Amino acid sequence: MSPSSLNGVLLARHGETDDNRQPIRFQGFRDTPLNDTGRAQAHELAARVAALQEPIRSLWASDLSRARETAEIVGARIGLEPRLDARLREASRGVWEGRRFIDVKREEPGQFAAWMRAGASWRFPGGESLREQQERVVAALSDIEAAGELPALAVCHGGSIRVMLCLRDPRGLDAFHTFEVPNVAVVPL
Repeated sequence: MSPSSLNGVLLARHGETDDNRQPIRFQGFRDTPLNDTGRAQAHELAARVAALQEPIRSLWASDLSRARETAEIVGARIGLEPRLDARLREASRGVWEGRRFIDVKREEPGQFAAWMRAGASWRFPGGESLREQQERVVAALSDIEAAGELPALAVCHGGSIRVMLCLRDPRGLDAFHTFEVPNVAVVPL
């Protein structure tokens, strides 16, 4: 499946958490909540979504609290209740979850360098591969599209958005780190 076949689905990244601030930590399935900046960002996202020319007809979110709360703030503004789907989660970052990037880079330089190359074969130690994450996010988005309530907004995670952007890049998952997805960015597919 390519993103071009997912017409009418927009992806949005959750607001900021303390783990998104320097020094950045691997979050993955770790259920880190929004911080005050993240809540303010979610309200800004809600205003942007409310101002869209074509109103959002369905709202979806990862079940992790940072995405769920962001979606709840958006939903309160546009009158929709978010539907939760665990397939929209960030990649399981395995034993790296909760660790700071700078510590992993210092303590496991070879593994960290491999992570920075990413690619289809990359797997987080004790966690998920980028290919596995891509397959489950594609499945979730396909089901959202099949529900027929478009346009739809799915609030998820930076990695979940990046694996989808990799589908339309000729480099595939090797392009993972070339995409910047700031908090509350909105990406059409």
